[in-house]
Amino acid sequence: MPADRLSLRRAGIALEAVTLGWNVVGVVLLAILAYRSGSVALLGFGLDSLIEIGASTVVIWELTGADERRQRIGIRLIGIAFVLLAVYLLVQAGAVLLSGHRAVPLLGGIGWTALTALVMFALAAGKSRIGRALQNPVLITEGRVTLVDGILATSVLAGIALDALFGWWWADPLAGLVIVFYAVREAVHALRGGES
Repeated sequence: MPADRLSLRRAGIALEAVTLGWNVVGVVLLAILAYRSGSVALLGFGLDSLIEIGASTVVIWELTGADERRQRIGIRLIGIAFVLLAVYLLVQAGAVLLSGHRAVPLLGGIGWTALTALVMFALAAGKSRIGRALQNPVLITEGRVTLVDGILATSVLAGIALDALFGWWWADPLAGLVIVFYAVREAVHALRGGES
């Protein structure tokens, strides 16, 4: 393998390792914050972090022994992760809207989601760049998962902030519904094999 491809592959693995570590910390922190605030959105975001952990693990596995079979399996697994995310968000948003559930906005939730959004957008850009340089559809597709994670963090942040500032408890689940459309689109793309 040429040195530049090996270097790019290592960079891709490093980005996935950072994503993996960030989300492992996030799952624990979000579970605590969701429990303390009663926030379904923060709990949902924690579940999204679990999906991202799974997707990063798939990409690291694929990059350590890339071949066409691993790429097909990797892309399908990421597509399934998008489906699970879309279904969860649809059910969560519907349940919150129907029940009128009102969480207690916490500063910790606002801070973590804001920081996560910035980190995920940066990681998604790096994965896209390296994935395209490697012509690796699995890394490119997982970069989209990371982008969705950043968008979801922004939506959760907006929902918590609007609730904290104006008492708009329904802003959070409505923002989650926007992500459902994007997640379904990316799931279809991935499950078709990542074809453009």
